[in-house]
Amino acid sequence: MSEAAVVIRDLTKTFFLGNAFWRMLANHARGQTEVLRGISLEVGRGEALALLGPNGAGKTTSLEIISTLLLPTSGRVTVCGYDVVRQAAQVRRVVGYCPSNAENFYPRLSGIQNLEFFAMLNNLSPLQARDKIQKVLELIEMDEAIGATFQSYSEGMKQRLAIARALVTDPEVLLMDEPTRSLDPLLQGEIRRFLRDLVVGQLGKTLVLVTHSLQEAEQVCGRIAILNHGRIVNIGTPAEIQKTYGGMDLSAAFQRAVGAPA
Repeated sequence: MSEAAVVIRDLTKTFFLGNAFWRMLANHARGQTEVLRGISLEVGRGEALALLGPNGAGKTTSLEIISTLLLPTSGRVTVCGYDVVRQAAQVRRVVGYCPSNAENFYPRLSGIQNLEFFAMLNNLSPLQARDKIQKVLELIEMDEAIGATFQSYSEGMKQRLAIARALVTDPEVLLMDEPTRSLDPLLQGEIRRFLRDLVVGQLGKTLVLVTHSLQEAEQVCGRIAILNHGRIVNIGTPAEIQKTYGGMDLSAAFQRAVGAPA
């Protein structure tokens, strides 16, 4: 794939568990768990790719490495040509990350104050921050509530603010970890349409979406990568994945891919 926004080559990630003694014995099998086992993929500029898989498959770990929050054990990841290890500062300028927990804001600050604080952490000047925040607020349609404290927000408003924070630096690549988790079906539909039609469709952002919902993956993303036990077991359009497993529906194909009973 040419003009790739995200390139992952032979990526592994091992966490060393237990006490300090076992952490020192990096080559010892005991006390460690391998979360990613040599995954490789590319995400084109302006493409939306979904990462699906059971709990513990390595989806969130992959996002955290792409966003520079975690260091890889081995392999290489680049974002817009920047290496996530050697050029982490440049990567952070082109990436917006929306974690699955929308609670990591300051509850007594207003929505606008939270956004101003996080804009400052991303080295935006006050003038740049005001301009970027205003544009993002218009996109997510929460102007009226932005002056209220975060602790007063509904779950839907909290999720909108989390998306706003990810977009405030106008990133080229947006990483989203279960953005519709805990939302009611109406709000889920709103967020999915927002990502598909505006973020990817109009703004042309590259989106990597972690989700447990096959419906969400189909509605928002053109391609799906299925992870299981730290490996990519299938990748392609929904139709291509279904064809791999004899034309069965996507839910049955997913279960077959991860070894669950269909």
